[in-house]
Amino acid sequence: MGKIISRKPTTAELDLLRLMWQLGPSTVKDVHQAAVQDRPELSYATILRLMQVMHTKGLLSRDETQRSHVYAAAQAQDSLQTNLLKDLIHKAFSGSAKDLVMAALRGHVSKEEREEIQKLLNEDEK
Repeated sequence: MGKIISRKPTTAELDLLRLMWQLGPSTVKDVHQAAVQDRPELSYATILRLMQVMHTKGLLSRDETQRSHVYAAAQAQDSLQTNLLKDLIHKAFSGSAKDLVMAALRGHVSKEEREEIQKLLNEDEK
């Protein structure tokens, strides 16, 4: 768990991480079976290669004590998302979280999501 993530995940790696967070610790076979539900063109070899690269990058941990290696996300979803968000705020919004939120609210949030955000803001004021 102390392994430091050396690079940010690519889009394909983030997709696989989202799947891994849902599945929990899994073999390549388990991940492949789940992945082809949405993307039938993905081969076992592609998933294996991607998971091996992600392990090398520190995005996945690997338990080699069993015959089939069991992989798990090296970082919890909220922790990785927070780190990626901090990086985005720093790089794209000059460190301003307010500017990020304002950009997100302009055209990227549905009416229902706005109401949910407003409710959350109102609760924080209490």
